[in-house]
Parts: sequence; C-alpha cells; structure tokens
Amino acid sequence: MIELQQNNPLHGLKLETMVTELIDFYDWKILYAALRLECFHTNPSMEAAVKFLKKTEWARERVENFYLYRFKRMPKGSAAQFELKPRERGFFDGIMPRKPQELTVELVAEMRDKATSDYQEMKRNNSRPKYGKDKPRTQDAYAQNKRSSSNRPAPSQDPKNPWGN
Repeated sequence: MIELQQNNPLHGLKLETMVTELIDFYDWKILYAALRLECFHTNPSMEAAVKFLKKTEWARERVENFYLYRFKRMPKGSAAQFELKPRERGFFDGIMPRKPQELTVELVAEMRDKATSDYQEMKRNNSRPKYGKDKPRTQDAYAQNKRSSSNRPAPSQDPKNPWGN
C-alpha cells in the first residue's frame, strides 16, 4: 500500500499540518472565500477547523482537493482519478508539487464568477435540440467544437502532415 501512495502529497500528512500550511500561506479570509466553509469564517481557530474537518468528510475532501490542486498545484487527473478520494489518488513518478497559487479574495470571486458563467454556458449548449428541424447548422465538426479563445491553428488537411508543421 505504501508503494501505491508514494506519489501522493497527502500520504502521511496530518490534517492539522495541512490546515496549518494553508493558513500560513493564505489566511482565514482567503480560505473562506475559496472553500466556503464556516469553520474558516465564524470565529476561526485551528482547533475548531481541524475538529470540524475530522467529523465532516465532504468538507475534508474539499480542503484536500484545494491543497492538492491550488496549494501544491498537482496536475488534474482523469475522471477515474476523481472518483477516488483525494488521499487515495496517485500521481506519476517524478511529478513534483509546484509553488502555491497566489490568491486574493477578489481573484477567488472572479474565478467563481467565471466558473458560474462557464457552467451556465455549458448548460445552454447542452439544452439545445440535437436532432430534427431545430438542430443548428454548422460548417463541420471541427468548427462546432473549436474554442473561440484558442490560438491553435486548424488541423492540417494534408494526411502526410497531420500536425500542420
């Protein structure tokens, strides 16, 4: 079991140590803005936060995900990895944590607004009829799936040079 967990920054890390690292780097206000957990907002203390997180599995997983992907900035896993709890996930050999992401309360609010608008856009796109008269007409499958913010060139039509180099 230890060999399977060697590449997980949470392996062997106590909850109190993790929360201490997060509070030292960020502060209570930023953690509350990012995680929306009352233990970081109403009379915040280390003892109360750790006690709450030990008793509440969903909150502990939220903090562990934040620690992995915002604080340690580990690469996102596959859908199968996200089915596992954060402490059960593994990473490839040689992947090392990076510097923590700098956050402010304002930046967290901007990120939350963008995520909300992206989610609403996705819901709008998925609610369109896919078949029949109301199906929107598009040029081709590539144009339909192309991101507008992407600066990537269109794929080459030359079968000998699919990368367009």
